[in-house]
Amino acid sequence: MKKLGIIVIMLISMTAFSQNKNAKASIEVDGVCNMCKDRIEKACLKTKGVKSAVWNVNTHELKLIYDENKTDLKTVEKNIAAVGHDTKEIIATDEAYNSVHDCCKYREESVVEDHKED
Repeated sequence: MKKLGIIVIMLISMTAFSQNKNAKASIEVDGVCNMCKDRIEKACLKTKGVKSAVWNVNTHELKLIYDENKTDLKTVEKNIAAVGHDTKEIIATDEAYNSVHDCCKYREESVVEDHKED
């Protein structure tokens, strides 16, 4: 009986260690303004398992905290692309990209120049 208790405790411990409910990741996402920021962060937060999403307008870095048991980075990136933003791994379709506001057209050089700070 004592051996059974030890085995159960070991199995519970291994299960607890294999689950990362607060995985952290950082990815690059294209965008140019605060409207992009809102769109990117909302797309992430609508993904089941994403707990935190903060995108930096200047560096294009998206910092995520998510539950690896509920989602993965590829799923998050697909959802970002679905709202019109590119990542290193997944490029938004033309249809999704064209759905963003004109001031958010990060693929156009003139729009990027308009958003640069002096």
